[in-house]
Amino acid sequence: MPAARFLVETRSVHMAKKFPTSLPGTPRPEAAQTLLALLHAQGEVARLSEREQLFSSLLDSVNAVLWAFDWEARQVLYVSPAYERIFGRPASLVLADYNEWRDSIYPDDLEYAERSLAQVLLKGSVEDREYRILNAEGQVRWLSDKCYINQQREGEQRVIVVGIAEDITEKKQLEGELHRLATTDVLTQSSNRRHFFECAQQAFESAREDGTPLAFLLLDIDDFKQVNDSYGHQEGDQVLQRIADSGKAVLRRGDQFGRIGGEEFAAVFPGCNAQVAEQIAERLQREIQRLSFSHGDHEYGVTVSQGLTALSDEDESLDSLFARADAAMYRAKRQGKNQIVRG
Repeated sequence: MPAARFLVETRSVHMAKKFPTSLPGTPRPEAAQTLLALLHAQGEVARLSEREQLFSSLLDSVNAVLWAFDWEARQVLYVSPAYERIFGRPASLVLADYNEWRDSIYPDDLEYAERSLAQVLLKGSVEDREYRILNAEGQVRWLSDKCYINQQREGEQRVIVVGIAEDITEKKQLEGELHRLATTDVLTQSSNRRHFFECAQQAFESAREDGTPLAFLLLDIDDFKQVNDSYGHQEGDQVLQRIADSGKAVLRRGDQFGRIGGEEFAAVFPGCNAQVAEQIAERLQREIQRLSFSHGDHEYGVTVSQGLTALSDEDESLDSLFARADAAMYRAKRQGKNQIVRG
C-alpha cells in the first residue's frame, strides 16, 4: 500500500474514533418515540386536570344538585357540591344513608315525591317533579327534581337513576307574589272581584254536583260616602281595611271573602245551609258594630247592611244567587240599614 494512502486511511479511522457518528447519550429512535409519548401523556394529564377543574367550578356555580341513585340498593352513589349548599347538610351523610334525603322532604310532599320518583321505572324519565324540602336550618326550599334511568348494558340488572334537583325557591316566591297581586285587593288584602267570583263559581259547581248546601252573602257599608266626605279618603280606606279584617276573622276555614266593589263585600259559604250562614252573618254584624274609629277628637262607628241567600234546586247559575242576595241587601237598606235580610 502506498504510504500516502495508508496515512489517509489511518487518519480516517482515528477521526472516526474521536468523533463517532452516534454521540453518547443521543436517544435511539425507539427512545425518542417513548419520550414523545411521555410528553404527550403529560400534556393530556394537564389538559384533563384543567377540564376537571373547569367541571368542578361549573358544578359549584350551578344552583342544582346532580345526583345518582342505585334503585335496588337504595343507595345514593353521588351528589354534586350544591347538595351541601341547598340542603345545608354534609354530603357524606346522604351518601351513607339515603334516608337523609328522604327525611328532608316536607312531610306534606313526601308521598308525592316518592310516588313520582317510582314513575321513572315505567316511563324512563320524569321531568315535572316539584316538591319542598326543609333544610338544616328549618327553611322551606322548593326543588324541581328531574330524573332519568341511566342507560343499562345488556343483561345488567342494576338500575341506576340519575337526576338534577334545581332550587326553584325564588321562582316559586315570585309566582306566589304574582298570583297574590293578581287575586288580592291591594287595599284590604282580601280577594278581589275577579278572584272572588272565580272561587264562588267553583263552589257553586261543586255544590250542584255533590248536592251539598251553599250560601251567598252580600255586604255594603252604610253611609260610606259620608265617611269619605267628612273625614277624607284615607279615613275611608281604614274603614274598609278594618271591615275586611273582621270578615276574615269571623268566616270559617274554606269560606271565601272578598271586596267586589267600592264599599261592597261578598262571602260564599260552601257546605253551609241558610240557618248556619245567618249565624255567621250575625257574628260579623256584631263584630263590625264593635269597631271604633277616631278622627281628631271625634269618635265614630259604622254599620253594614247584608243580603243573604242559599242555593236552591232552581238555581242554574251563580248569577241567580247573586241577584237574590243583591235584592235582599237593598231591602235591608230601605228597611233602615244595619241589618241582615234573607232572600
